[in-house]
Amino acid sequence: MATSPGGSGGGGGSLGGSSLNFPGFGFDSGLEIKTRSVEQTLLPLVSQITTLINHKDKTRRSDKTLQAIQRVGQAVNLAVGRFVTVGEAIANENWDLKEEINIACLEAKQAGETIAELTDVTSLNNAECDGQITIFTDKTGVIKAARLLLSSVTKVLLLADRIVIKQIITSRNKVLATMEQLESVGSFQEFVQIFSQFGNEMVEFAHLTGDRQNDLKDEKKKAEMAAARAVLEKCTMMLLTASKTCLRHPNCESARKNKGGVFHRMKLALEQVIEIVTDCRPNGENEISSISIYAGIKEFKMTIEALRENLYFQSKENLSTMLKFILEHTEDFTDSAYTSHEHRECILELSNQIKIELQHLVSVWMQAQSKKTKNIMEDLELAILKINQSINEFKKELHNAATLLATDLLKHHADHGILKALKITGVEGNLEALAEYACKLSEQKEQLIETCRLLRHISGTEPLEITCMHAEETFQVTGQQIISAAETLTLHPSSKIAKENLDVFCEAWESQISDMSTLLREINDVFEGKRGEKRAYLSLPKPVKNNTNLKPFKPTKLDSEVFATEGLKLASVLQGFSKQLKDDDKLLLLLEINKLIPLCQQLQLTAKAPIQNKVFTKVDKCILKTRFVLTTLTQLLPVCYKLMHKCKSENDCINSLQPWMEGRWQTVTTKDNMDEKTVEAFGVRSLEHNIANLTFLENK
Repeated sequence: MATSPGGSGGGGGSLGGSSLNFPGFGFDSGLEIKTRSVEQTLLPLVSQITTLINHKDKTRRSDKTLQAIQRVGQAVNLAVGRFVTVGEAIANENWDLKEEINIACLEAKQAGETIAELTDVTSLNNAECDGQITIFTDKTGVIKAARLLLSSVTKVLLLADRIVIKQIITSRNKVLATMEQLESVGSFQEFVQIFSQFGNEMVEFAHLTGDRQNDLKDEKKKAEMAAARAVLEKCTMMLLTASKTCLRHPNCESARKNKGGVFHRMKLALEQVIEIVTDCRPNGENEISSISIYAGIKEFKMTIEALRENLYFQSKENLSTMLKFILEHTEDFTDSAYTSHEHRECILELSNQIKIELQHLVSVWMQAQSKKTKNIMEDLELAILKINQSINEFKKELHNAATLLATDLLKHHADHGILKALKITGVEGNLEALAEYACKLSEQKEQLIETCRLLRHISGTEPLEITCMHAEETFQVTGQQIISAAETLTLHPSSKIAKENLDVFCEAWESQISDMSTLLREINDVFEGKRGEKRAYLSLPKPVKNNTNLKPFKPTKLDSEVFATEGLKLASVLQGFSKQLKDDDKLLLLLEINKLIPLCQQLQLTAKAPIQNKVFTKVDKCILKTRFVLTTLTQLLPVCYKLMHKCKSENDCINSLQPWMEGRWQTVTTKDNMDEKTVEAFGVRSLEHNIANLTFLENK
């Protein structure tokens, strides 16, 4: 079994908490992957190998089937050979990883050759008499070779990913070294020369980190990377003007403070990027997770709803602790000077209501544990529904309070009047007016910071929480930098460089205000369900748009009796389909259909039964039986899907194979000879093509 290549490990990190599994032959690579490029290389390969492994031992061995199996084996071997060639070239350019990559490449090559040998079945009938070992006679050998192939390919890819990380670290080190030169430079001529070099290094770093950001699977880390890169982008222009101002006015304390703040912030952002790509913190520190009310509410609701399935998995003390956590953080709203009186009163009222309903829920829950009668379970369900409704109203009130405050604040400061006043004050050299407007900007800054904190509580997703925290930090730092830049201009009112410097910092403030408007729209979209964290699975076909041949769907009344009828219609259609299948496949499908029919009939009878003053009981039974139907459908439909494709395909071994690196279905039009289309469809060139397009080669 493969082991992690180790190191600082971008490629060896987590894949959203899951590792790569190879179903069908009991193999888990033990390697966790966190980049899309590595995963997208491996997943189609896993699918293709799994298809090969799961062939039927007793399948009818027609000439076409045997030829197809042999072509697959040859194609796999050829693709691995090209993959190994690229891997060895990478090894020769990276001496520190050369030995590890070469060992993994050798393993992959051996595995590919073994698969080619075992799938050489053209003369199978004669070979069986001669004792030749093939895929039909040594399935264990094929599985072993597949394990070796997948683990070795994975190791090569993860080692290559370490090269990407090494490039980012090297680029960061170059930027940092040049920054240190800029920080201590003493003349304009020297500054211009070094800043030109710094600009080129920043462009290289931006490209590397941008590619990495797009490649990350973890949406939270993606947002953290975006925030750090935004700081570096905006601070580069600030560093230029702040350094020039300091060079022009070397004895000005506010200019030195202004410049020092920019350098400090850029260094922190550079360090944050490295922490993200290496997935490690300095001195073994753990990542500080953001604490939001919505996250607490989500966990609280899941715990409450789990009581339906298990009355004993949680304690009442834990529920009380969860609610206490939520209400403590609600004080950020109720204690804020910027929350309206109406919102504050409503939030407090809903908080008390949830406390009371939790007490009632706990009481019913304890009774249900001691005597699990129908009436008690109905009371428990009702208590769960009531507290959930109150929590939803509570969430809505918090959302309204935060978004209304943000909307009003953005409208109020849309003209950027304070910034304009500071610029005029600086040019006039009016120190008294400077103090007045600096105080007003500080007040505006505190309002924006508190608003960002409230928006973080109700943002709804971790990436948006990260964006809220980034906005909060930006307002905090930039606000103080504007004041120091304005002070420098006020002390040197005729200085064009000092005026340019203040303009740059004011533009950064205005840009962050604009970003906050976008953030507010995104938070509202999440709340209204217009967008979410989940993405469409890339390999699935997309819905056809603007197709005049498609008839519009008629609206359907969604009730249990309609649902049961449609289930029976589906069963009837599938029974007709089963007549087209061979005996073994027909029996498999009929067994699944026979599970569906009685469940639909029971649901139909339950839906038609008279209510007799027990609405809840009837609804509960309908929900339960609907769940059973849905569970059966989740087992039945994949079987139907496989059989349908098998029925349509002349040669299921060929048509079930996906190209290793293509996210779409391809059809092999010529199966009788090894022409170019067949070769490409089996993915002979795919690993080489993917490796050539991986980030580390693009950045060479």
